[in-house]
Amino acid sequence: MNPILRAFAVIVLILFSLTLQDCSRKPGSTGRRKIAGIVFQEDQFFRLVIFGMRDAAARNGADLLEANSAGKPDKEIQLITTYIASGVDAIVVSPLSAKASVIALGRARAKGIAIITYNTNVEGDIAASYLESDQAGLGRATGAAARGYIEKHLGGRANVALLAFRSQAPEQSTMRVNGFREEISKLPGVRIVAEQDAWLAEQAVRKGGDILTAHPDLDILWGANEGATVGAVMAVKNAGKAGRVAVFGTDTGEQIAGFLLSEDGVLQAVTGQQPFELGSRAVESALSVLKGENVPAKQSLPGVLLSRSDPEGVRKFLARLKEQSR
Repeated sequence: MNPILRAFAVIVLILFSLTLQDCSRKPGSTGRRKIAGIVFQEDQFFRLVIFGMRDAAARNGADLLEANSAGKPDKEIQLITTYIASGVDAIVVSPLSAKASVIALGRARAKGIAIITYNTNVEGDIAASYLESDQAGLGRATGAAARGYIEKHLGGRANVALLAFRSQAPEQSTMRVNGFREEISKLPGVRIVAEQDAWLAEQAVRKGGDILTAHPDLDILWGANEGATVGAVMAVKNAGKAGRVAVFGTDTGEQIAGFLLSEDGVLQAVTGQQPFELGSRAVESALSVLKGENVPAKQSLPGVLLSRSDPEGVRKFLARLKEQSR
């Protein structure tokens, strides 16, 4: 064969091969998909999110690439940029900022990568679907439990302090706080005496301790997330106020369940999310998008109330937690 024709034939074969590879990544194909799963914090909630992602990826024959942005915007950008370059099919992420995360995720979408957000979202139509827990509902459920406690044990009157996380995730924190306030404010004898930001346990121990010192007549301390709840319990114990100050919280985990079963009587009730289901459904949504299927723009999961008054329910939760964590 003429050398020129031979070279031309080789080029045609290469281009044909590349075309086939490209087609194998189009929606509706049966090739093994690469899904990038990004969390932004190392705690029980996000660990269970990852376990849910792993479960869904394994069941659907997809490869899951796991990463943690550690709450750092520059690291989030770096991770997304790396995943764009490596040619993942989808990015499943809890974005750090509704505004700042748009740029990197927008670049990924422009490259044909499906974007699924969970827990937190970004502005615009970047995400094909956003999955969340009912944030206001989480606050309301715990608020209702606290209201019942105040009516039963405190004669309908209480001084309450809140530990939130507005500076970390303002929209999510505000919805939880407002839901909690909505319920306890149904009692005219309830007064909110302090509100601080403390989403990590060590922060909450310190700030919770400061609140207890400044308000010796405090009756209720509420944590808006896992770290705040754990720190609130420890702050009450450190202050020697177990039995005098009750803690209510949001989010669940093995340690929090242990607090509910403890005989010290500090933690009374929490409303938890369903992180395993959240991670699993997020990956399933990404795979559905890649198949060209219609996926709801927003999906909301209800919370689950765990209470000291229902120890059997707490034990069942722990058993399921261990099963999900395998």
